[in-house]
Amino acid sequence: MTEAAKVPWYREVSPGQWKSLFAAWIGYLLDGFDFVLITLVLTEIADEFDLSTASAASLVSGAFITRWLGGALLGALGDRYGRKAAMVVSILLYSLGTFACGFAWNYLSLFSARLVIGMGMAGEYSASATYVLESWPARLRNRASGFLISGYSGGTIIASELYKWVVPHWGWRWMFWIGVLPVLVALWVRRALPEAGDWHEEVAAAARPNPFRPLFAGRTLASVNTALTVAASVALFLVFTPPGAGWRWPLSILAAGCLVAFAAQLGGRRRWPLYVGLMCTVFCAFLYSWPIQALLPTYLKEQLGYTPSEVTDVMFYAGFGTMAGCCLAGFVGDWLGTRRAYAFTLLASLAFVFPVFAVRDTLVGLGVLLFFLLALSQGISGILPRYIAGHFPTESRAASLGFVYNTGALGGAVAPVLGAHLAEGMSLGRALAVLTFGLTLVVIVLVGTDVPRRLGRLTDPAGDQDHLLPGQPLSTARPGVDTT
Repeated sequence: MTEAAKVPWYREVSPGQWKSLFAAWIGYLLDGFDFVLITLVLTEIADEFDLSTASAASLVSGAFITRWLGGALLGALGDRYGRKAAMVVSILLYSLGTFACGFAWNYLSLFSARLVIGMGMAGEYSASATYVLESWPARLRNRASGFLISGYSGGTIIASELYKWVVPHWGWRWMFWIGVLPVLVALWVRRALPEAGDWHEEVAAAARPNPFRPLFAGRTLASVNTALTVAASVALFLVFTPPGAGWRWPLSILAAGCLVAFAAQLGGRRRWPLYVGLMCTVFCAFLYSWPIQALLPTYLKEQLGYTPSEVTDVMFYAGFGTMAGCCLAGFVGDWLGTRRAYAFTLLASLAFVFPVFAVRDTLVGLGVLLFFLLALSQGISGILPRYIAGHFPTESRAASLGFVYNTGALGGAVAPVLGAHLAEGMSLGRALAVLTFGLTLVVIVLVGTDVPRRLGRLTDPAGDQDHLLPGQPLSTARPGVDTT
């Protein structure tokens, strides 16, 4: 028996590393709180601004449109100046956007505030995830990832509990104003954190990296990439807002082409297929998960006729299930390996998809089924940061993770609108079940057969190293060792 095996795993984590996790976890808690607010008050906003279900759902999409840019820019900030700086800027940015939502006077003003939220949340994901993963012991990084992401679900639980007390008495705007208050706590906790261990050892003392330098090497290339940034941003804005009606397919193709062009440049000739493969995997992961996350409160209120108090009770089951699933995912990932744990857990979740939307008359029964569905399907996303980050070296990890994950997160922008449009030809519950079941199968295939890594090996046969576990190939299992 090795020395590490004799020591309980939690004693391998120093007090400073636990503090680092808690500081990042608080940020994720606020991230979840701020993000879920729009889904809880979607029907109230639709009534006040006279919006259709599809138009209201596009407000959820708004925060995803700018995530690709926010993840890349704030990730690059984290690679160059440290993970702490990016964490602070990110939390300030999405808190400002949340506060602005409470002052919205029409659809467009609220949509614009959601764009700011998306920028900040993208940076929070890349900065906090890399910070924690680089601070914890290498063999426990699945656990660190799962614990961290569970904070997001904790935020959704708190938001759901506040909803039943705040909205009936003071209206939906107060939900956004209250959401700013805990930011002071998060900033206070983060004020004296040490820098992430891996970044401090490998990057801080060297020449500070600039992950975007290849994009602006020369006046012509800088002009082209600036034009691509503007084109992608404008196209995505028009795709999810009324002015783009009738042009959504051409605009979507334009935006996708611009983003793939960035992936090709950031990845270079050797790694661009890996970047694209990971982006597609994350895109499908958001497509299966976000129809339920975005439209579950609407389904409960409109199709099942639940009161705000009953919606809160169901959302508690859902949020707590996701939170528990994230924590357990870390242990399963360390046991089976990240990739295998992801695929097997998603496969088990399929047993609960259709039963959730078949239950109508029992709140407890629906809550229990949702608990297990989200513990398996959403909870396993707790190790998604670990899965992605292992593909990238420390000096470019935050920018690469931020770009790949948050570009793929555009699936979360498509999902609620797609769900709402499908619901025009069938019940909302059936539309959510079909989307969730079908796209979960796609993600099982992508992750289970290791499609991103296989694509990467086409141009980079030697690129199998797990950068979060030096010396370990990405997909090779060894006893007692975490693998992707």
